[in-house]
Amino acid sequence: MNLRSIHTLWIAAVLVVLPFLFEDFTVFQINLMLVYAIAVLGLNVLTGYGGQISLGHGAFYAIGAYTAAVLMEHAQMSAYMTLPIAGLISLVAGILVGFPALRLAGHYLALATFALAMAIPQLLKYDSFEHYTGGVQGLVLMKPEVPFEFELFGQELNDDRWLYYFILLVGTFIFWVCSNLMKGRIGRAIMAIREQPIAAGALGVNLAAVKTMTFGLSAAITGIAGALGAVTVAYVAPDSFLAFLSISILVGAVVGGLGTIWGALFGAAFIQFIPNVADEISKSAPWAVYGAILIALIYVAPGGVMGLLRKLKKGDTA
Repeated sequence: MNLRSIHTLWIAAVLVVLPFLFEDFTVFQINLMLVYAIAVLGLNVLTGYGGQISLGHGAFYAIGAYTAAVLMEHAQMSAYMTLPIAGLISLVAGILVGFPALRLAGHYLALATFALAMAIPQLLKYDSFEHYTGGVQGLVLMKPEVPFEFELFGQELNDDRWLYYFILLVGTFIFWVCSNLMKGRIGRAIMAIREQPIAAGALGVNLAAVKTMTFGLSAAITGIAGALGAVTVAYVAPDSFLAFLSISILVGAVVGGLGTIWGALFGAAFIQFIPNVADEISKSAPWAVYGAILIALIYVAPGGVMGLLRKLKKGDTA
């Protein structure tokens, strides 16, 4: 057995026992971090690899969350079964947004998607949809039941710990798919358009199809994250998906490292835990502390955490 296999087994063992090492609330926070990691990865596919700036991915997160919530509340559907449907509906929404956005680029596309992020919470409050969405009150959901009893380190397998394994399984699959996709022909086409769209078109890449597909794939991944987030929190409301959510997802992508797969984990950890750290440092001005930490991190690691790790690795091997 080589060293890489040993490291993989150690990581797998740590991930298996991880939820039993912490109290319930910390497990809940870890679950949200994993959910945000999937959402950040979705944006990174579009912005990091595709070069298309989006300030509206909170809208796709909301679409996925409400799809899961409505199906669970009104169709009595299992939380597990809502995920592919949430991904499909978000995929369609992403294509519908992405196709007309083909004529936009740079800050114009960013503003168009930001308008979407501003509009979705208001639409969710609309009277005609209130019967399904719960209006401003939102919907309260039930977390999936634990299928069997189990205990480790004096901690029982409860709802949040069971959700941890489910989110970890879904997230691992999505990360694996995206990693392989970006290494293949489709990924090379996406990155070619980012770098030189005219040259990519001259080489036979269908710019419109690839850009639209990238937008749709990115929205689908983020929608699945939204569905997982709704199940994790067991509650959805329009004010949970304000434009700040889209900004947070973008912050996570930049902090982790644009154009990277595993950087999404570091970015998600930042947007989940750093606000709590900032609040502990200063109760009166936590967001000022958050901004200072963000600026300091960008100064130290302009290429994100993954960029910094690459530099450190090159320094070790030099």
